[in-house]
Amino acid sequence: MPAIKTCSFCGNPIEPGTGKMFIKKDGTIYNFCSRRCQKNLLEFARNPRKLKWTGVFTKGTARKERKKAVKKIVVPAKPESKEKKVEKKE
Repeated sequence: MPAIKTCSFCGNPIEPGTGKMFIKKDGTIYNFCSRRCQKNLLEFARNPRKLKWTGVFTKGTARKERKKAVKKIVVPAKPESKEKKVEKKE
C-alpha cells in the first residue's frame, strides 16, 4: 500500500494518487498537494511560516503561546528577610 506523503509547503497530508512531485536539478524533491502550494514555494518564494493558512504557521504560534504560559507560571524567588542584623566589629 502506498504511503501518505506530506506537502512540502503547507504540511497537509497527500493521499495516494493525488498531488504533484517536483524534482529540482540538484535532486531536491518537493511534494505538493495543490497548485497553490507549488506557486507559493517555487514562483513566489514565500516562507510557509509567515502564511496563516499553512500548518507550519499554527505550530509556530503554538510554541509562542507555550513559552508565554511557562513565563506566567514561573514564580520569582523570595528575597531574603531583612531581619538579619550585621554586627559591627570594634
